[in-house]
This record gives sequence, structure tokens and C-alpha cells, in this order.
Amino acid sequence: MADGFQEITTLTKEDFTSDQMVKWCPGCGDHAILSSFLKVLPELGVRKQDVVVVSGIGCSSRFPYYVKTYGFHGIHGRAAPLASGIKITNPDLHVWMITGDGDSLAIGGNHFIHLLRRNLDINVMLFNNKIYGLTKGQYSPTTPAGKKTKTSPQGTIEHPFNVGELAIGAQGTFFARTVDNNPKMMGEIMLEAGRHKGTSLIEILQNCVIFFNNVHADVASKETKDENQLFLRHGEPMIFGKENDKGIILRGTNLEVVKIGDHGITEKDLLVHDKYQRDPGIHVMLAKMAPPVFPIVLGVIRSVTDFTFESKMEQIIQYEIETSLIKTVDDLLNSGKTWEI
Repeated sequence: MADGFQEITTLTKEDFTSDQMVKWCPGCGDHAILSSFLKVLPELGVRKQDVVVVSGIGCSSRFPYYVKTYGFHGIHGRAAPLASGIKITNPDLHVWMITGDGDSLAIGGNHFIHLLRRNLDINVMLFNNKIYGLTKGQYSPTTPAGKKTKTSPQGTIEHPFNVGELAIGAQGTFFARTVDNNPKMMGEIMLEAGRHKGTSLIEILQNCVIFFNNVHADVASKETKDENQLFLRHGEPMIFGKENDKGIILRGTNLEVVKIGDHGITEKDLLVHDKYQRDPGIHVMLAKMAPPVFPIVLGVIRSVTDFTFESKMEQIIQYEIETSLIKTVDDLLNSGKTWEI
């Protein structure tokens, strides 16, 4: 101890690793996500006692047990209000909410969109395997139309949510997407999300080896990823392809895939990524891109600055403390119309 302050020490992945047995299926994408997260926490420079990991229900929601910080395992769909309450009560805490496509987009759908709209400084990692894994294979709000599952034996007849489109439509200030088999990319995005002031949402395309194996194979497999992934970097042209010879242009009001060199197309003609652009139009179009017409977009798609819910609430509380005539419970009880019996 020096001058009354705790001495700052350098933390490592091991400092954040709990002693609990990890109970996910062998080969589950959650293992890689956990490993990446444990590596990122020390880089954020946050004290262990200031980190809280909150979850709802689902395979992803076992996460708090495997991180050596404060944690709260909530009930189905209710991670967002729990995380919100924790953050509002103590704004200095670094809150991470772990959820799945069923937990957050079905029973927790309203909580999810209002968390994004309010823009509390909470980091959300949404594991999207497009199926209910913990409850053994029912279709979820992101399951592709026509998919046969235990609750859709003839194939689903619902339109699935696009997580990015939903998040940006709810006025989310930060949206990123990554895949569970690219730890380097996951780490970069988690680090940026953790430093964002406001609600940061990371959609992680995660594989469920039991109930929807290879669900993301068209974009995540070794054979297809080069042609079907576009990793965005701010200020750089949108280039992809095994030979880095394809790109995205804006023609009129639509995005279009082009080949560099054809019809005089050069890198200067390609769309340059601006993650800080406040108008969400291009960001929504990027979030909706998917094979076979387009590559899927990975990386930080949107990152804009706005006030956070808890910062405004703190201002209101401070103002009331300074200006209110009621300072004690007695003041309150004796205020207004009173009388004696």
C-alpha cells in the first residue's frame, strides 16, 4: 500500500481463470470464446473486483462460473435488467453480459432492445449458434427459414432475425461480429468493445457441435472463409477474396460486389469503412450482407459516441442532492400538507 491506494499489479489470464470445471461439450465454440475473453481482461487494465459477468439461461450462460470475478447467473431472458441494475447502482463496475440467440432475442427480446436503446455502458457478447442448445435443439429466433428441428419437423416458417439489423435499429451505438474459430479477431473486437462507452454488442457466430453442427460453415470453414468473409477496418477499402481481388462498392442506393481490375475498377472505387458514421444506413446494409450474393461482414461495423444512461442519471441525482429542500426522511414526512391529531 502507498498513500492509501492499492498498488497496481499486472494481471494475467490465469488471474481471471476460475477453478470450476468447464462443462461444455468437447468441440463447442464456447471454449474458444472463453479463452479469448480471459486473455482480453488483463489488457483492459481493470481490477478483478471491478468486473462483473452476468448471464441468463443457456449453454453460454454458464460463463460466469468460469471467470474469476464477480458474477450473476440469472433466469431466462433476464440478463439485461440484471446487468442494468448492477451498472446503475455502481457505474464504476465493468459489466459484461453473456447471452445466446434464444436467451436474448426470444424471451429476453424486449429487455435486449431497450438495453441498446438506453445505451448503458455494458458489454454484451451474444453467442449465435442459431439453435437452442441447452434445451436440446428447438429452433430459435435466428434459425434459418426451412430448418428442420425438434419444434419444426417440417421446417421453420418464420423469418429469422438479423442480429446487426435489429441492434442498429434499436439505436445501438456499437455493433461488431466475429466467428468462434478466429481467436485473434475475437480478442481484437472484445478489447475494442470493452473500451467503448455505451452498450457494445458483439455477435459471435458460434458452432453447436451437437444440435446444429457446421451452422456457419459457409463463412467459417477453411474452404470457404476467404471468399465469404469481409473483415472491416476503419478507414480502409472493403476488400476480400482469396486473392484480395474483390471489393464492395455503393452503386446508387445498393451495395454491389465487384472484381478489382474489371471494367476499370480500382481500389479507389471501393467503399471505405467508416465505423464512426452516425447515419446508420450503410451500417445496416453491411450487417445484412450474407452469402451467396455477398460475403458476411466481420469486425466492428458501428461505433458511435453518445451519452450513456447512467451518466445522465448520475447528473440528475447530483442535481437533486444539491437543490432539493428535502434532505432527510423527517423533511419528507413533514413536507406538503400535514396536520396533528
